Amino acid sequence: MTKEQYERWTAPIARHPKGALRLKQLNSILTGACYLCYPLLLLWLIWNRDGRFWRAALVPGISFVLLSVLRRGLNVPRPYEVLEIQPLIHKDTRGKSFPSRHVFSVFLIDMVWWYLCPAMGWVFLAVGLLLAAARVLGGVHFPRDVLAGALLAVAAGWVGFWLI
Repeated sequence: MTKEQYERWTAPIARHPKGALRLKQLNSILTGACYLCYPLLLLWLIWNRDGRFWRAALVPGISFVLLSVLRRGLNVPRPYEVLEIQPLIHKDTRGKSFPSRHVFSVFLIDMVWWYLCPAMGWVFLAVGLLLAAARVLGGVHFPRDVLAGALLAVAAGWVGFWLI
């Protein structure tokens, strides 16, 4: 992604009087929805004494820690650091862009839903795709960051829920 591409992609949002605000709100709502639904799902599993609780808790937990270590080690700069753009979603963070931890988390929560209730997997897949787009349009991640986050989450979920 170049500065020109980013500006072309975000021009309709930036031109709208509340475009940047709406993008930030979308980012917050989608993130919040996932981070609210996932603990509720875990509580539901505990309440029903469902044996899948441990897998639904440990696969994302361990995967999240491993991804965080990888991301910190790679320490890839963010678009607003490299392209000298004014991001639509303001962040002060330096580096740690690759892979996107937001997108990784949402897609891994999506994998939990696929494991437990495939119909909800479709819903959270849509949420993940929208969040990935918001993170790129917001200027806080490159497309490769969100793609890597999504693919790593799907791989971690596939291994954790269906291979082991």
